[in-house]
Amino acid sequence: MTAATPSSTATRRTLALSLGLMALVALIAWPSFLARIHYARTRAELAAIRDAAIGAELAPVGKMFTTLARLIGPTVVNVTSKRRVLTLADEIAALAGASPQGANDESVGSGVIIEGNGTIITNYHVVARSDEIDVTLADGRRFEADLVGADAATDIAVLRIDARDLPKAEWGDSDTVQVGEMVWAIGNPFGLDRTLTYGIVSAVGRRGVIENPLQEFLQTDAAINPGNSGGPLVDVHGRIMGITTAIVGKDYTGIGFAIPSNTARRVTDEIRRTGHVERGYLGLSLQARPPARPGGSSAVVAAVEPRSPAALAGIEPGDVVTGFDGEEIRDPAALVLLLTRAPVGSEVPIVVERGSETRTLSVRVGRRPREP
Repeated sequence: MTAATPSSTATRRTLALSLGLMALVALIAWPSFLARIHYARTRAELAAIRDAAIGAELAPVGKMFTTLARLIGPTVVNVTSKRRVLTLADEIAALAGASPQGANDESVGSGVIIEGNGTIITNYHVVARSDEIDVTLADGRRFEADLVGADAATDIAVLRIDARDLPKAEWGDSDTVQVGEMVWAIGNPFGLDRTLTYGIVSAVGRRGVIENPLQEFLQTDAAINPGNSGGPLVDVHGRIMGITTAIVGKDYTGIGFAIPSNTARRVTDEIRRTGHVERGYLGLSLQARPPARPGGSSAVVAAVEPRSPAALAGIEPGDVVTGFDGEEIRDPAALVLLLTRAPVGSEVPIVVERGSETRTLSVRVGRRPREP
């Protein structure tokens, strides 16, 4: 047996120590090495996702927004309404025999072109009591507009400018709108031309927003601010689903309202035909009461005008109206809304409960007297 020399022993110890140090370094560095590998893999995955989004998956979503802006933007106009307001100084001057000068009061809103011949719709409250209405198109051209007609009850006004071959927006069917659908509002909030905002339909058939039984609205969280009034609310195809008309409060709060397109279109067509809107009339005074059963009606006949369509049909005080023209009636407002859509002179079935009996009567819709 050969004894180990001091030098060979030292060499083995040095080697063992080196191996131990290498193992310790590897043990310490291993988590960092794994982290770098994981980061590299994550970075590669994110790069792949980004490439997919840019190339195919999310690109159409972005294009949809820009396409809508290009499609509907040229059809939206700025509506400036001017009215002459007499000041106290003017009134004093008039008393002295001088001609009052007056001051111009302006309101700014939006509108949308619905016919290439220069037919535009907006809100009635944008142009009410105006002495002059100016319309500015997307291309910067400015026109003085004529008021074809207006309906204060639904807040719709129809304007006409002397222009031809204009881009026009297409009507959509608001009866098909469902809660949660994507919508875009475009208008001129605070004078910022053709501002596009995006949201969803928050509710349909919203009533009681204003004290007007003839009004029901689409509710949306798309940003609507002063100046948006009269602009369109459009769907993913760029079709008009509503005309923006109201907000809660003075500024955007996430709650905005639009006149359903079917209401706006019906009123617009009638104004264009006759210059005004005729509404149905029965001669009933209705009152609400808690339903006697779940889902029951609360439209109770409080009074019937003599010789009115309702009286001629045999409707009596105390009757509970449960149906009109095939639609269920749950409250007086529902009957009022349906009556506004019924053609004057048409024969319509109306269902009433009288005591324990249910009767179906035929009523000829009369013409509502015009407001004085």
